[in-house]
Amino acid sequence: MSKTLVEMTAEIIQSQISGSSMNTDEIKAALHHTYQTLKELQEAEAVGGGVEEKDVAPSMDPKRSIRKNEIVCLECGQSFKMLTKHLKSHNMTSREYRKKYGFASRQSLCAKALSDERSAASKERGIHPNLRKSIAERAGKSKKK
Repeated sequence: MSKTLVEMTAEIIQSQISGSSMNTDEIKAALHHTYQTLKELQEAEAVGGGVEEKDVAPSMDPKRSIRKNEIVCLECGQSFKMLTKHLKSHNMTSREYRKKYGFASRQSLCAKALSDERSAASKERGIHPNLRKSIAERAGKSKKK
């Protein structure tokens, strides 16, 4: 006996929840999105045609996808410490991802804790001599004007 769309949706979301922490709103959005996708696939299968790809709203607010210890991929809902390599599985660049979801072009696509660790390590190492030289040259040029 085949499963209903509701049963399949529930199983998919249960496995997703077991792998990452999601709040109630995220679970509701994921349930709705998964059910709609399964329904579209079922209808396309019945008709015998392909599924048209359309702009689908992300399963969560893009601003809330970047968390302290993880970043949630708005394409598939999986959590990572860093998204750049994962985006290749969606055939996207980080630039395309930022543009699609409205992030600033300089927004880091990694967990806040990882970004803070890198920042602290960079500050601890100090300014690289070549960068220091470049800054000094720029300061000298602006004073001459």
